[in-house]
Parts: sequence; structure tokens; C-alpha cells
Amino acid sequence: MNTKPFISIGCMVVTVSDTRTIETDRSGAIIVNRLEEMGHTISERRIIPDDYELIQDAVRFAMEKPEIVAVLLTGGSGITRRDVTPDAVKELGTKHIPGFGELFRWLSYADIGPSTIQSRADAWLCDDTLAFVLPGSTGAVTLAMDKILIDQLDVRTRPCNFVQLLDRIRA
Repeated sequence: MNTKPFISIGCMVVTVSDTRTIETDRSGAIIVNRLEEMGHTISERRIIPDDYELIQDAVRFAMEKPEIVAVLLTGGSGITRRDVTPDAVKELGTKHIPGFGELFRWLSYADIGPSTIQSRADAWLCDDTLAFVLPGSTGAVTLAMDKILIDQLDVRTRPCNFVQLLDRIRA
């Protein structure tokens, strides 16, 4: 039985889309709802176009705010010309977290079969801010949140999780 108390962290949610608004952003809403249900704080929520520099500006904003521990980006992770989210975040990354993308695609295979290879879901540590790039579909966001991030953003998850490493990451 794990008796550690829950630790709330500050999160930023960024939807990368040329067409979504707050009212139509179902994927961003799923992320916000899951994080808030856990007890985390949404420090910032943005919807930005599929633009390399605007994506980097959003991640830099998170990196500059000590209260933001994790930035979760949804959208722009495919292989079309406008899909540049992983590329923009990668450039700011100081440590790649390859297991996130690998695990996401492995889990996604059960739902969508080999089409999962079109996803470039990934994660990095950007200085001391966690950055997760998720696909834009509601199914993919739900999978990433429910099967990976809810546990990894909860200090009570054993044997290990990202939150328990924060003191050493941010030291």
C-alpha cells in the first residue's frame, strides 16, 4: 500500500491547430480534465496554429515559469508538411525521453494497427520542464493520458514516476 501524499504540479496545455477554438478543442479539454481530476493545476492553456516558432514560443514560456512542471502539446505530430510540433520541441529538448513515444505507439497499435507508425508522439526534458507531444485525435490523447501520463505524473505510482524525480531534475 502506497501512503505517499499526492503532489500537485503546474501544467500547461497547448493545442496546435489551425482550426480549433476553445469551444471545439476536444483533445485539449480531455487533457485538462484528466489533469484537474488528478489534482494538478492548469497554469496556462493555449491554442496556437501549426507554426514552428509559435510552438517554440509556447514551450519557452513554460520553461521560464517555475510553476509549470509539464507542458502537454496536442496536435501537429503527424507526417504532413504542417505537422512540426515534435520538430519544434526537439530543438528545445535537453534530454530526449524516447520511451514515451515507443510506449505510446506500442499501446496505440492495439487500437489502430500499423497506422500507429504515422504518429510522432514523443517527449523531452527541456531544461527542467517536461514536454509531451501527443497526437491531436481524442482517442490518442485519451490513450496517452489514461495509459501513460496519469501514472507518470502521480508521485504515488510505483516503482517510479516523473514527479518523484522533480527535486533531482530541478536541483
